Amino acid sequence: MIWCVDDDNTIREIEVYTLTQTGFEARGFADGISMLEALKTEKPDLIVLDIMLPGKDGIEVLKEIRRNPETREIPVIMATAKGEEMDKILGLDMGADDYLVKPFGVMEMVSRIKAVLRRYQPIDKEEILYVGEIMLNDKEHLVTVAKEKVELTYKEYELLKLFMSNPGIVFSREKLLSEVWGIDYLGESRTVDMHIKNLRQKLKEQGSRIETIIGVGYRLEGKK
Repeated sequence: MIWCVDDDNTIREIEVYTLTQTGFEARGFADGISMLEALKTEKPDLIVLDIMLPGKDGIEVLKEIRRNPETREIPVIMATAKGEEMDKILGLDMGADDYLVKPFGVMEMVSRIKAVLRRYQPIDKEEILYVGEIMLNDKEHLVTVAKEKVELTYKEYELLKLFMSNPGIVFSREKLLSEVWGIDYLGESRTVDMHIKNLRQKLKEQGSRIETIIGVGYRLEGKK
């Protein structure tokens, strides 16, 4: 089930119609408040969320989705107005999985939905990961260092999970952007460096395990 949240009736109806014609179940919402209410009793496979919404904008709605343990794992694609670069950056930093720039073609929307859903296909993996004194419990979305809880942003958590799932493997900045941000990044990769710096600080003495491989990228030193 795909949910489309847009206050423009025409756009919303076209999105829902296109999705149903391409094999998806779809449902439309005219605002984020009614969609959040529906989330209390039903969980979609993915949400296409417009940023410019009445009552509560898309960024605030996304924050609520990511704060709630029951909904934080639902994939979200943000729809942004052309030229609203800051909205796009805010959405991605708050945990959006991808974005669409209006006006967009409906088949582009379908293609991006399929790509995001492929990344969320369940795979066999351990729910609790350990590296040194770092513990990551993916089921509870919990990280501890030396048994002390560490508060991470959504992207910091996803970076750490990727590293801990692949200790010793070197990731380029471009690969990290692709795996964690889920987009083909067309610009500077300093956002990765910023998140790595913050993650190292929050992991305290264990932060040094995230090694910089000069000219290549980063890896997590996985020895005990």
